[in-house]
Amino acid sequence: MQIIYWLLVAVMVVGIIGAVVPAIPGSSLILIAIIVWGIVSSSFAAIKIPLIVTIVVLFLSVGVDFLASYVGAKQAGASKWGQIGAIVGLVVGFLGLLPTLPFGGPLLGILLGPLLGAIIGEYLYRREFGLAVKAGIGIVVGSLIGNLIQGLLAIAAVVVFVVTTWPQVFGS
Repeated sequence: MQIIYWLLVAVMVVGIIGAVVPAIPGSSLILIAIIVWGIVSSSFAAIKIPLIVTIVVLFLSVGVDFLASYVGAKQAGASKWGQIGAIVGLVVGFLGLLPTLPFGGPLLGILLGPLLGAIIGEYLYRREFGLAVKAGIGIVVGSLIGNLIQGLLAIAAVVVFVVTTWPQVFGS
């Protein structure tokens, strides 16, 4: 039982990483691990609080993601073109369609793709390179702050799970 518990906690750690790194499942992975623990332990009463907290975190994460990107874009004066460019850049960067780099691979593409996509999108819309760069940086900074908040929310969900289930598993 303890081995399964630690494996599920490890899955939750991957979920924390996924809350911060785009394209990896985050809070949903944590939620699945909690549900699996409820099934394995045959005690859904023991996971009631972590389950509720994680569902709230899941909804908050979605809201934070959109809100942080939106606020970052608006603070920098970005248009919808910049936001669409950032999304396209994220997908293209993750798939590795950016020029081959000597290091970094898809992770570097995830970081550079949205920035380059936002700059290109804004430049196509406004035809002013300086404003396009400012908007691109604003979108990326907003997204990074949103990812940081999502990571903190995911950590909180895992901590609530461990605190509430630890006595059930280890008896102390």
